[in-house]
Amino acid sequence: MGRKRSTGLIRRTFWPAMAVLIVGNFAGYAVAGPNGLLAWGGYNRDLEERKLELAGLDEEKVRLRHRSALLDPRKADPDMADELVRRDLGLVRTDEVIVPLN
Repeated sequence: MGRKRSTGLIRRTFWPAMAVLIVGNFAGYAVAGPNGLLAWGGYNRDLEERKLELAGLDEEKVRLRHRSALLDPRKADPDMADELVRRDLGLVRTDEVIVPLN
């Protein structure tokens, strides 16, 4: 009789216990998982870092757009073209001094 009673108790509590374990598992991941509530602080830090990186890249894009406008074949800046030709082709004389403007 005692064995039958304990088997019945196990059968009655098995599914509710499984449900509690499953819900607890999902709740644990919702709080401490890689995309959970505790990860939000890291996401906000990453977002701020990415915003700073984006601002730097925007400045670089503006600088490169300006340089490419100076090298437009229809209206190239003679000083910029001369600087690039001399630097890339090695046409700088020994008595010349190149002063970079950057």
